[in-house]
Amino acid sequence: MLKLKHYFKKFWIPILFCIGLLFLQSQTELALPDYMSDIVSVGIQAGGFDSAVSDVLSEDTYNHLLVLMDNKDQEIFEKSYKLVKANYVDEDILDKFSKADGQNLYLLKDINDKDMDKLEKILVKPMLLITSIDTMDPNSKEYQERFGNLPAGMSPYDVLAMLPKEQRAEMFTEIDNQMEAMGESTLKIAAGNGVKAEYTRLGRDVDQVQNDYILATGIKMLVIALAGTVCAIACGFLASKIGSGISRLLRGDVFKKVESFSNEEFNKFSTASLITRTTNDITQVQMVVIMFIRIVCFAPMMGIGALIKAFQNTPSMTWIIGLVLVIIFVLIGVTFAIVMPKFKVVQSLIDRLNLTMRENLSGMLVIRAFGNEEHSEKRFEKANFDLTKVNLFVNRTMVSMMPIMMFIFNVVSLLIVYYGAKQIDLGNIAIGQMMAFMQYAMQIIMSFLMIAMIAIMLPRASVAAERIYEVLSMEPKIVDPKEAKRFNNDKRGLVEFKDVTFKYPGAHEAVLENISFTAKPGQTTAFIGSTGSGKSTLINLIPRFYEVSEGSIMVDGVDIRDVKQHDLRDKIGLVPQKGLLFSGTIRSNLTYGAPDATDEQLEEVIKVAQAKEFIDHKEEHLDSKISQGGTNVSGGQKQRLAIARAIAKNPEIFIFDDSFSALDFKTDAMLRQELNKMIKKTKNTVLIVGQRIASIMSADQIIVLDEGRIVGKGKHDELMRDCKVYQEIAYSQLSKEELGHE
Repeated sequence: MLKLKHYFKKFWIPILFCIGLLFLQSQTELALPDYMSDIVSVGIQAGGFDSAVSDVLSEDTYNHLLVLMDNKDQEIFEKSYKLVKANYVDEDILDKFSKADGQNLYLLKDINDKDMDKLEKILVKPMLLITSIDTMDPNSKEYQERFGNLPAGMSPYDVLAMLPKEQRAEMFTEIDNQMEAMGESTLKIAAGNGVKAEYTRLGRDVDQVQNDYILATGIKMLVIALAGTVCAIACGFLASKIGSGISRLLRGDVFKKVESFSNEEFNKFSTASLITRTTNDITQVQMVVIMFIRIVCFAPMMGIGALIKAFQNTPSMTWIIGLVLVIIFVLIGVTFAIVMPKFKVVQSLIDRLNLTMRENLSGMLVIRAFGNEEHSEKRFEKANFDLTKVNLFVNRTMVSMMPIMMFIFNVVSLLIVYYGAKQIDLGNIAIGQMMAFMQYAMQIIMSFLMIAMIAIMLPRASVAAERIYEVLSMEPKIVDPKEAKRFNNDKRGLVEFKDVTFKYPGAHEAVLENISFTAKPGQTTAFIGSTGSGKSTLINLIPRFYEVSEGSIMVDGVDIRDVKQHDLRDKIGLVPQKGLLFSGTIRSNLTYGAPDATDEQLEEVIKVAQAKEFIDHKEEHLDSKISQGGTNVSGGQKQRLAIARAIAKNPEIFIFDDSFSALDFKTDAMLRQELNKMIKKTKNTVLIVGQRIASIMSADQIIVLDEGRIVGKGKHDELMRDCKVYQEIAYSQLSKEELGHE
């Protein structure tokens, strides 16, 4: 994947924006368990009172709290509240506290967060102690031991106030120790219940307070969840845009690179493999890019954030998460070791399946003609079964991760509940904290599961990226010169072969040896020879589909290696052995090399190519549809349209590579006649590879090839007299009378 990193640089702004959105999403999801904990611990257990600090205190409660504090705490406490006489109590306060009418009240001042924290710590134990004393039965043994039988009009607080400082401090120390045993969480909830009791004494509707707290916290959760959803949707949209953008660029570059390949590079990749690399492999990269942005960036934020939150809220239980992480890492390691070797196998099997499918479809007529449908089905079934087998193995291994992870989570949940119950019993944590810890544990496990899933996909994507990079990094052997030369207009259309020798890459023997000839403008040069003599190879050297091994080829007086390939091919009109047509219309195919051609010019072209008759019979004429590969026209019609396409380009040099083989003799003769007329006017250079003597016997120059060498050169009559190979070919096709040779 790193080899394709420069494609990611083009999208760095949306990628950074995605990371920002993912951070916001992770923060929203990490905040929700805390709010849920508050609803359970504060909203339900503490009745909506989340602090030991009361906004309003009655005069009695205020004085009682002072008794339960030392001098230093009393000073802070007194600075935090102000006395409001009964006659000056605000109406809004009396509306909320119905029993406060006629009482002196102490109202909490507007203090900063730091002072509020100090006051919170000071009031936790005194507020809890007041609640404990006020709810204590005067006839109970504990009450009698601490306060005895009090005279009428005397309260326990009066007794505590009269005790010497040493004795009172000793009593408070004993009570403090008892409270410490309750645990911090229980102590805080109990202190909140103390505030609740004070509000009840003053006539406040505590049920409304509880409902308001739960509703307010729930609304916060909804807003946070909505914000997280918006971030997730926006990030998903951007990630999809980035992934599809990268895949679009990759497909475009792969296509451009493949277009620059010579036949030598094409031979290194099969057509099926190139299709797989352009489609399946790039799709794999696209999927991983999207998942990488959505998961690999998000999962660590969630996992690390949840780990920090769990440690902050419930440090006594974090050992459970540590144990789980060790198990998960072992599981991921084992899965990696099993699955990773299979990914390269999968991609090669996809290539093989595509190859088999293409061969079966393109060779359907041959398969049916030989009655080998069953053999083709078995061949495809084997390729399909092999791919299915490996894919099933990989997918089953990957899918098994989820149930295993869920099993681990369920075991962890039981462990959290078991150990958490003990901590709740000791007062170290609240029920809400345990529930929040369980959610954090789930987030951590799911984060590592997501990382594991993407980590399993990465090797396959890496293989796909490597295959794509293999195409992109392939340097074509045939390249344009740094300083291209211009063609010599004085030698327009002149083609010269000078001692040309050619070997296929990796071959030991030459296909062509010491080929030398000159093809002049306004003349037709034909090539003939037995199968495998090198005719098609020779004419493929002219447009530089292959590079000559030795010697040189001159076009317009310039070595073709010294000019740009586009400029060279712009001078050539090639009609290959297989007349390939593109999907579209007859018009779009004819104007493929001449986009500005008019209808009048096209009419002239199809007349020369002997295609007018069958085109005129079509209802839509030039706008008649052509299916992919030209499958809706006959072989002869396809060849004539391919010839017309080359003529429409009006090039300097025509190359016909056995392009008349599908034509009947009459059409062939008429086409050559019209072509000769056109050549005399336009002075084009014509190179024809032919198998029929009748198609080439009128050529100005005929070159006879045998095993890669020129064994004859001249006109028909000369060759019939001097060239044995030509004579053998000629007599095998035509009689002496037809050849005009006695």
